[in-house]
Amino acid sequence: MKQLVYSVIDKHRDEFLELAELLFHTPELGYKEQQTKHIIQTFLKNHDIEVEKEYFETGFQVTVGNAHKPHIGLIAELDAIPTIGHCCANPLDNAAHSCGHSTQVVMMIAALLTLKELIDTNQLHGRVTLFFCPAEEFIDIEYRKKLIANKSIYAIGGKQNMIIDHLFDNIDCCVHAHGMGKFKKYRFNVQSSLAGFVYKKYHFQGKASHAAMAPSEGINALSACNLFLQAQALLRETFLDSDMNRVHGIITNGGDVVNSIPSDVVYEAYIRSFSTKALMTLNEKLSNAAIHCAKAIGAQCNIEEIKGYFPFNQDILLSNVVYQNMLSFVSPCEIQTDEKSIASGDIGDLSLFKPTIQFGYTGFKGTMHGNNLEVSEPNFVYSITAKVIAASVIDLLANSKCLDDICSSFTPQMSIEDYKKYVTRSCYEIDDLN
Repeated sequence: MKQLVYSVIDKHRDEFLELAELLFHTPELGYKEQQTKHIIQTFLKNHDIEVEKEYFETGFQVTVGNAHKPHIGLIAELDAIPTIGHCCANPLDNAAHSCGHSTQVVMMIAALLTLKELIDTNQLHGRVTLFFCPAEEFIDIEYRKKLIANKSIYAIGGKQNMIIDHLFDNIDCCVHAHGMGKFKKYRFNVQSSLAGFVYKKYHFQGKASHAAMAPSEGINALSACNLFLQAQALLRETFLDSDMNRVHGIITNGGDVVNSIPSDVVYEAYIRSFSTKALMTLNEKLSNAAIHCAKAIGAQCNIEEIKGYFPFNQDILLSNVVYQNMLSFVSPCEIQTDEKSIASGDIGDLSLFKPTIQFGYTGFKGTMHGNNLEVSEPNFVYSITAKVIAASVIDLLANSKCLDDICSSFTPQMSIEDYKKYVTRSCYEIDDLN
């Protein structure tokens, strides 16, 4: 059965490469992927696959197979990221597929088409849904806040909204893949972890006055921010190495003119950790530090907080299924395992509720998120990876014990209702804290 799948993917290779080229040259930011959506849906329609459901501006899903169970979910992300100087950057907003998301789309479609053929001919039984997810990149915040205000979305990330709307409820497990850039040694990556993060915007407010003639009449918001940065630096000695905590930010407004005491200063930051508990604790400590450092010199600090993504922990049993299918194409020494990446993704949120994996694949040159990223090995990226995905789904659908073991060993980490409360509580003021 797997050999048939491989031959079908090879037969349509040129068609997949044409789709890949078109998508790579049509980069769009999250919740704006209208052209991308049209290209994909047209391609699917030409292969007799109709859209099952649309949601959240540009997201949609398709399903092959009529059986209620078993039900496997596949993930493809639609959005690009601003990348100044990339040869394929959209001139309107510098969007480019320097994150490699367009490659996910093609490989998942390739896998789905081959699985459809097996299911349609009764060689395989079950159901496979391919979710085309918008807005994985945590960017373009002001635009997305407007969408939230208009009730078009609940939260910043695409999968966050899909989780809240119960779109993943009926699947047994979920398979995802993401480009891992250029590696000399490794071809694939399994069982890696991703950090979780919270986005913070600290707004320090003081009182303006003439910086030379009357500094005593002012309250320096930049000094309040500097005091907070010292507190932030001192907190680093409390970090546990195993949590791999990170705090990094920039001052996006440091005052208006040199000759005036700054009355408004804005510091934006990400707080990251591999531990959900450590992330929440550190987040609260930093909020208290900012507020009380400002108070210490008579200033105020108002904080805007947007919940980012949860830490991602791979499902080990599901990873093992994919790992075994990788071995048909590469040797064990070419597969990286157990990497801890400080990067984040909304796939972490999905892993709270369903057995989920995101394996990595190479075949690129240049730097991930860089202006020189391009696909250097199209056969590996689009064909070999699609074969691994399709073969893994075959194992899951054909071996009920394997899938039962995966599902029975998994425990959801919270309810959808509690999750919604957490991710949609986006702002708080000074009076809400201690």
